[in-house]
Amino acid sequence: MPETSFQGQIVDTEPASDVFLVIGIPGSGKSSVSAALARRFPLGAHIEGDHLQDLIVAGGHLPSPEEDLEADRQLLLRARNASVLARSFHAAGVVAVIDDVVVRRAHLDFYLEQLKDLPLRLIVLAPAADVVSRRVAERDKVLADDWSFLDDALRSELDGEGTWFDSSDLTLAETVDAILAKG
Repeated sequence: MPETSFQGQIVDTEPASDVFLVIGIPGSGKSSVSAALARRFPLGAHIEGDHLQDLIVAGGHLPSPEEDLEADRQLLLRARNASVLARSFHAAGVVAVIDDVVVRRAHLDFYLEQLKDLPLRLIVLAPAADVVSRRVAERDKVLADDWSFLDDALRSELDGEGTWFDSSDLTLAETVDAILAKG
């Protein structure tokens, strides 16, 4: 590769049209929907919160039902890192689609602060609890804990925030179509 091949290259271009934050409880379809949504754009990036957590290879604290201040701090760290990536992609004309488990007001507020001034579309995936339970049982990814109680927290703390989708009876493609139709 010639030494000058990167000279004059511009990374940032016309900003992307949107940045998506797709939230819900484990098993609600966030990762599948987010990846499929990102693929619908000429330039799209899927930023998966779980993968950012996996970057912590020593001293990582996964969320648990018990109080763990370090796990909470790491959740906010991954939210900040997801937001930094989303800002970078957005500036380069790439539609960023973040997916993360966000069910608490403080966590959402942190994301909103990190993503302020971007054309943010908040998508809340909220299929019926029995559908989520079935999906979790059918997954390759095994959860260490039962997180179904988070559904109540999501519905009470974040009611009225973003655009909600009950994807219980929708296919993956239909869910993405519904999100895009809400433009």
